[in-house]
Amino acid sequence: MGRLFGTDGVRGVANRELTPELAFRLGFAAARVLSTQQTQRPYFTVGKDTRYSGDLLEAALAAGVMTAGVDVWSLGVIPTPGVAYVTRTCGAAAGVMISASHNPMEDNGIKFFGGDGFKLLDATEDAIEEEMEHLEQGSRPVGSNIGRMVERRDLVDDYAQFLQGTVRQSLSSLRIVIDAANGAAYRLAGEVFRHLGADVVEFYHEPDGTNINVRCGSTHPDAVAAKVKELKADIGLAFDGDADRLIAVDELGQIIDGDRTMLICAKDMLARGDLRGHTVVTTVMSNYGFIKAARDLGIELVRTSVGDRYVMEAMREGGYVLGGEQSGHVIFLQHNTTGDGILTALQLLGVLAASGQPLSELAAVMRSYPQLLVNIRVKDKSAWRNNGPILDVIRGVEDKLGEDGRVLVRESGTEPIVRVMVEAADQSLVETYVDDIVQVVKRELGAV
Repeated sequence: MGRLFGTDGVRGVANRELTPELAFRLGFAAARVLSTQQTQRPYFTVGKDTRYSGDLLEAALAAGVMTAGVDVWSLGVIPTPGVAYVTRTCGAAAGVMISASHNPMEDNGIKFFGGDGFKLLDATEDAIEEEMEHLEQGSRPVGSNIGRMVERRDLVDDYAQFLQGTVRQSLSSLRIVIDAANGAAYRLAGEVFRHLGADVVEFYHEPDGTNINVRCGSTHPDAVAAKVKELKADIGLAFDGDADRLIAVDELGQIIDGDRTMLICAKDMLARGDLRGHTVVTTVMSNYGFIKAARDLGIELVRTSVGDRYVMEAMREGGYVLGGEQSGHVIFLQHNTTGDGILTALQLLGVLAASGQPLSELAAVMRSYPQLLVNIRVKDKSAWRNNGPILDVIRGVEDKLGEDGRVLVRESGTEPIVRVMVEAADQSLVETYVDDIVQVVKRELGAV
């Protein structure tokens, strides 16, 4: 059996791969591993997004945690970064988010945070997996030593107040369109922006358990872009299912991805003396235009593998305060311990309100180079690394591009997918070279 934890917790189709039995065992083992440092009666915070299976998995996981003698504070529907914030500010032993982020509603996931609000280290996840192998050998508490569940929906309000306090400017000059992806931000985002004075119009904020991420949210920003142009709004904000990422659109309906958002905020932070080390941490997926513009501004870059956990590791090691991914995960470490879509939106809105400029002008700080990413679902996602024809076609494209572009091929951390990305100065070349590589990958690995 391979490692249970992926790059972002434990994921699978709910009630098939991610079963209530597995959730119970995860809860029990995590409680045994993560509550050992608590001198008083320990407790976990547990939140979830809006997908149908959230109740099932929360009940099973909470039962496991309580079986180990640890209490559960049930937060209800809350963004993933809200769980991280509440966990570290309330003295919990750990936090758990039940969500599969931007994945389809049939999927779900279980993600753990330590008592400090940071995602667990690999060694800690390994310890939980090892503990799962010895569940029957451990003694179970009885009587009043069994854990209990307490509803703490009020802590979502604490998170909202924290978010509001991260912005210095009133947002009363802005008209904002929100696409909440029928997910975890469906109620909170609008309340936060309205509290700061913004004129807010909301869409995709009526979850029914099945419509999370369906043709909406950060993976479908065209939906909010159309509404921004129709309503003549200043900005559109599209969140994913658990609201830890943001894709924005400007007043013209043009996409403002994580790269542009980071650069806009980094430029502002640099001017105010708040960009520690004059450095931003980003991944290998960042656009070459971002890299060039950052250097022109005097901003240093630290680049990591794809995944916000790797960005966070580099930020903590270097003492940096801003990092993120092109996909919209942006970390403002001076405020929170993980990527936070609403927080990111607030920082962007603060710059926008203070500047008096339209977002399209702020976004002109960089020119994006054409970039195309194609996902190929395959049987064995790691097989490309040792496949001669695939490696040959990649090298051939790299030779043709030279210094005028790049190729990035990698496997998904959460799905059986190989991702092929090419970046170049000319869109037609990008499409041609991506197709060259994709066809070989499909032929060699057998696309499914």
